[in-house]
Amino acid sequence: MTAVNATTPFGRRPMTLGQISRQMAVRAAKPESSVHKWHVFQDVREARELLGATDRSLAILNALLSFHPETTLGGEAELIVWPSNEQLAARANGMPATTLRRHIAVLVDSGLVIRRDSPNGKRFARKGRGGEVEQAYGFDLSPIVARAEEFKELAEAIRNEKKAYRVAKEQLTLLRRDIVKLIEVGIEERVPGNWGRVQLFYQAIIGRLPRSAPRQVVEDVCADLHALCTEIREVLETFAKPQNPVANESHSGRHIQNSNPDSNFESETGFGQNEEAGGNAAETDNVRSLPKRELPLGIVLDACPEIRELAHGGAIRHWRDLLATAELARPMLGISPSAWRDACEAMGEQHAAITLAAIYQRAGQINNAGGYLRSLSDRARDGKFSTWPMIMALLRAKLDAQKSAENAGEREASVGTEDGERLQVSNRLLATLQRPQPR
Repeated sequence: MTAVNATTPFGRRPMTLGQISRQMAVRAAKPESSVHKWHVFQDVREARELLGATDRSLAILNALLSFHPETTLGGEAELIVWPSNEQLAARANGMPATTLRRHIAVLVDSGLVIRRDSPNGKRFARKGRGGEVEQAYGFDLSPIVARAEEFKELAEAIRNEKKAYRVAKEQLTLLRRDIVKLIEVGIEERVPGNWGRVQLFYQAIIGRLPRSAPRQVVEDVCADLHALCTEIREVLETFAKPQNPVANESHSGRHIQNSNPDSNFESETGFGQNEEAGGNAAETDNVRSLPKRELPLGIVLDACPEIRELAHGGAIRHWRDLLATAELARPMLGISPSAWRDACEAMGEQHAAITLAAIYQRAGQINNAGGYLRSLSDRARDGKFSTWPMIMALLRAKLDAQKSAENAGEREASVGTEDGERLQVSNRLLATLQRPQPR
């Protein structure tokens, strides 16, 4: 018998319990198991970070697999290869000996190969008279077969993680784009609201993203951005002109705009009966389709700025401040304590305060505030009333007033003529007439 491919041994590291457990798993592998070595190598390459392998150690593993003549590993075949240092370094792209030694140790520590040392520490194979290998010392590739399913699962987990991260990054990009556009719409259309604060809040969320954010951080930021985007969209959609103006007018206009100086109500109870008779199923469905979230305090105060005048110090910073101010406004509107208690029970204290602030805002157009409040309380018990359309109607009226004022500033300017008459011309025409004419 002859020994072939003898080589000097590399330095040895002490064996660990992890290596022993992995070798036990190799021994427990089914003898009939067989795998395609390059398919398993692909799984190992994708899962290298979880396995603790490096790119250079995988280059060595690729070289070791190439020394085995069969593409399919397993069964009863011998899975030990014994290349010399020179042969292994050549197939590993000319890797220096010190680097080769270091990354072979990585393969062993990762449990991808097992050392099968000879008594003198050299790598070789002892063959019989017929040329068959009787005893080999070198690198055992059995873990490639024994852990093939494990490598496949790890590679699948890595692929799923990369896909989830890619989806999260795409969602982040879409949310950022949508929020910026929605904020621009709110500013350009002059929808009442503190859009500067919304922008600062958006920037604060984005500021939590590090340069290289892990998937969990990206998903957490996406969750906050989605909540912000939903809130902005709901405000804009609620404020936007409705698809069905008639149905919306019968709903949102009834609470505020229907309270006009022409209304004559002799008592609180009489108003409730007349108002209730005007309700219908379509209006109820419209109310129930409104967003099921609380109105922001800032939007309420934008719609009802006059309530601030009654607040202590002229400031309303919290809901409790609005409740306290509503208590001051109640007797001024002629609303009895029983009507106020009834509203608080039917709507809740917060929504009752919002309703009273809206009534105070339009006090000059409501003949009987107590009767109006009782009617709204009755509708609230039946699920036919929401503060959303009331506040949105006030905001629309405010926006329409602002647009009318702007249009008035752009109306035609009056220019005097010699005979004392007034000639009406537009500002744009005036600017053209005052421009120096070419000679």
